[in-house]
Amino acid sequence: MIKVKPLALLCTLIIASSFQSVPSPSKMDIYRKGWIDLNKNGRKDIYEDPAQAVEARVQNLLSQMSLEEKSCQMATLYGWQRILKDPVPTPQWKNEIWKDGIANIDEHLNGFIQWGNIDKSKYSTDIKQHVEGMNATQRFFIEETRLGIPVDFTNEGIRGIEAYEATGFPTQLNMGMTWNKALVRQMGQITGREARALGYTNVYAPILDVARDQRWGRLEEVYGEDPYLTARLGVAMTLGLQENNQVAATAKHFAVYSANKGAREGLARTDPQVAPREVEDVLLYPFRKVIEEADLQGVMSSYNDYDGVPVTGSGYWLTDRLRKDFGFKGYVVSDSDALEYLATKHRVAKNLKEAVYQAFMAGLNVRTTFSRPDSIILYVRELNKEGRLPMEVIDSRVADVLRVKFRTGLFDKPYVASPKATEKLVNNTAHQAVALQASRESIVLLKNKNSLLPLAKNTGAVAVIGPNATNVEYAHTHYGPLASKSVSILEGIQNKVGVDKVLYSKGSELVDKRWPESEILPEEPNAEEQKLIDDAVATATRADRVVLVLGGNTRTAGENKSRISLDLPGHQLALAKAIQKTGKPVVVVLIGAQPMTINWIDRNIDGIIYAGYPGVKGGTAVADVLFGDYNPGGKLTLTFPKSVGQLPMNFPTKPNAQTDEGEQAKAKGLLYPFGHGLSYTTFGYSPLQITPEQQKADGTITISLTVTNTGKAAGDEVVQLYTRDMLSSVTTYEKNLRGFERVHLKPGESKEVTFTLVPDDLKLWNREMKHVVEPGEFAIMVGTSSENIKQRGKFVISAP
Repeated sequence: MIKVKPLALLCTLIIASSFQSVPSPSKMDIYRKGWIDLNKNGRKDIYEDPAQAVEARVQNLLSQMSLEEKSCQMATLYGWQRILKDPVPTPQWKNEIWKDGIANIDEHLNGFIQWGNIDKSKYSTDIKQHVEGMNATQRFFIEETRLGIPVDFTNEGIRGIEAYEATGFPTQLNMGMTWNKALVRQMGQITGREARALGYTNVYAPILDVARDQRWGRLEEVYGEDPYLTARLGVAMTLGLQENNQVAATAKHFAVYSANKGAREGLARTDPQVAPREVEDVLLYPFRKVIEEADLQGVMSSYNDYDGVPVTGSGYWLTDRLRKDFGFKGYVVSDSDALEYLATKHRVAKNLKEAVYQAFMAGLNVRTTFSRPDSIILYVRELNKEGRLPMEVIDSRVADVLRVKFRTGLFDKPYVASPKATEKLVNNTAHQAVALQASRESIVLLKNKNSLLPLAKNTGAVAVIGPNATNVEYAHTHYGPLASKSVSILEGIQNKVGVDKVLYSKGSELVDKRWPESEILPEEPNAEEQKLIDDAVATATRADRVVLVLGGNTRTAGENKSRISLDLPGHQLALAKAIQKTGKPVVVVLIGAQPMTINWIDRNIDGIIYAGYPGVKGGTAVADVLFGDYNPGGKLTLTFPKSVGQLPMNFPTKPNAQTDEGEQAKAKGLLYPFGHGLSYTTFGYSPLQITPEQQKADGTITISLTVTNTGKAAGDEVVQLYTRDMLSSVTTYEKNLRGFERVHLKPGESKEVTFTLVPDDLKLWNREMKHVVEPGEFAIMVGTSSENIKQRGKFVISAP
């Protein structure tokens, strides 16, 4: 397990200085010692006084706001080159609807325009100009609006803050495969610090969706398919982001978003087919835990329905569950066209005005989408004047927004003080070192027959072959840094063993010319495609060993890119078969955000590494693993099926729901189970110590064991604890992940690992849909994957 160290003192000093207020170039006499005269009335109002309680400040400000000003705090303004036509304020802004303020500005000056279209102007690429542009924009709202309510600058941040340059981490799925809570929290700290230093005060992260279908295009954005793992890493990320209130974290997508029929994307993201108990135990569980344990300040409402009721128009979801049951205190933004879809897709509202009414009455705080805010704001005003949207409802929605702005210090320190300090902080060497460690820890060793890996550094030439050997698009997916320097797999290997010892051949394109139609109507390679394969074979014959870099990339996966197949796209399998025939030792490195049905490779290739989307440092990390400078310890957070015909196939599962017992007409079993991952060393597990062996329903259970490195190399083991309720009033899961720890051990070293089960870990939804712990026997299973269980035990919860 990585030992989390404080970042360099320099970084701390930089970010602290970045939070200070700066004097206005306009020299307005509103900046006083320790406070800002935001309403320009010459006296310190309660909402302007940092010494006052947040709630008192919220109510004082609300009492001074007009309907026009309140309604402006209920909409998002998209940033430059999205909706805003100007990178910095112009005199025309005094004639725009945001002259009375705005809730937030999304993706302002962050460099993202559209997929494949990056802004390369000075406001994105030059950090000094960027900070000055953000400050100028904020200054308009502080100085040029009546009450000086600052804007909340929102931005994406699931693999580092989305900016032209920032520290680039692996995707959230890869971070899940580290199983390292401390590392994820450190990632959150870095992302939050860099965000605030760049002027962003609210980060859309973490994603708390739980994967249910391996074909889903957005798998790269989730931690995995287990709710407990998602919750624990989500808590860690949120605590890191919100440390010292440097930013607010806004989690997405609430609720029941990640269970689309057939994993369909695009406009088909609706109508999830999930039973009520699975909704509670799997899809809602991470949101509940992150809100309860990390005081999450933001939630994004999803644009799907559940059982016929659209989430963004549902008081049950946005008020009863989110606020009353879970205790959420922040503000809710809508995802893209979630509000509009009430009228245009779900057809539960006859027009946009009625959609506005339904959404805000249900509990939405801020409408966020890629169109001007005017229509929503004007409809809020109309609905209020008609007596349909009461002022007390508007006040409640606006208060939630203001509360978050006060908590993050926007009213007291609205500007970034030092562009120079920001330049030193963002993507600095200390942050990059953490990102590299994250890349290393996320890599999973799937197969290592006859200890083929690690490869020797100084033994002959290495042929690096495959469409993903030089393709680094995976390091620049949406929702993170756009142009931070990346290292390809080829470069990483060249840097490791020397350019003169590395041969390269592409071997095939990522997809064939007829893809994706070729997934249902496959064809043999044409002459041009066959030549690529033949050239790669010739390259392989001149080398002593081959690293074959295959899989998917941003063309085959991502938002709006679900698949109907999990096979290697294009002619990659033909390439693998041709290379294997050379008789050279072959290692396959898989790049991709989805499990791949690599049955032939699993049977015929001795070394297989799943690298996922390992981030901008991915090439370095993969080379470290290949040549033994880092012992892989990542574990799968997704089930790898043998065929899409087995789907749905995921973890956790109900008893026998995924068994092949008695089946006669299909291939059986999995390629790799949830939690699977090998190492270059071996580990031993001592018998479990369970204390007490009998406990009351409101008590805790402690499970401890000793893990020993029984091999010859230092390495990491992820110890996984699973429970099962042996007799219950309703069917429960075969295994419930209820604890995990990543531990680093030297050869011969032992460490004690202790888990504590609390009552919530044992609860089920009984036949009356009450969340309770039922008395009886519980099984404990501890092992190195969900199927490779090393030690077992049990305890009893006594009847009251």
